[in-house]
Amino acid sequence: MWIFLALLSALLTAVTGTLSKIGLEKVGSNFGFAIQSTVVVILAWLVVFSQGGVGKELAKVDNRALLYLLAAGVVSTVGFLCYFGALSLDESSRVQPLDRISLVFAIILAAIFLREKATPQVIFGAGLMAAGAVVITLAGSAQK
Repeated sequence: MWIFLALLSALLTAVTGTLSKIGLEKVGSNFGFAIQSTVVVILAWLVVFSQGGVGKELAKVDNRALLYLLAAGVVSTVGFLCYFGALSLDESSRVQPLDRISLVFAIILAAIFLREKATPQVIFGAGLMAAGAVVITLAGSAQK
């Protein structure tokens, strides 16, 4: 099930980038991000409340978890501001692949901070992903 959800997330992320690029044609990147983020916040809370048990979930959040989730929110916001800024400045077909180098960074951070094993196959695959993203980005710049 997790594979299906991860692939669906990848597809929806690509669709989101495409829709965002279209939406940014006449709107500033920060304003566009604010509009999109407002929708995300509203829908996220609708999902939480529709599932019930908000009190139980709230009781499970300790100070450490709250700190990490708040920090992740700040980092996510800064990341999306950078992403929307890049989308407003160049083609989606160049920005999105380069943005996906985040997969390589995720593998590195997981190995360092989460103690997840980075096998030679994982390292090789990460290198291929990074190389592919760079090749796609450079190919796009050669066409300009």
